[in-house]
Amino acid sequence: MPKLISLYIRQVAIGFALSAVFVGMLMYFNVANLWHLVSSSSEGILAVVVMWVLNGIVFAGVQFGIAIMRLKDDDQPRGGKRQMMPVMLAEPVPVKVDRRTPQQRQIRR
Repeated sequence: MPKLISLYIRQVAIGFALSAVFVGMLMYFNVANLWHLVSSSSEGILAVVVMWVLNGIVFAGVQFGIAIMRLKDDDQPRGGKRQMMPVMLAEPVPVKVDRRTPQQRQIRR
């Protein structure tokens, strides 16, 4: 199996495990009275499963993004010519400035 695929599967498993811990803590600490809602409803288990899956998708994506960002990047130059780029020097451009006040400009029109 390619390394990238195994990395992805591992990070997704970690993300869904973190999601299970997160949903378990939400239920344990009864955030927004979720435990009562789940335990008193006939569809409570379905709600927990949906919450686990949706949070698992988010956590897996974040986990995989972090893993990709942490991959080692080689600082060694590879191929190509390392020629210097020409430097364009900026030259001043003369601009005519009208130093008259707005009232003087209106008089001469």
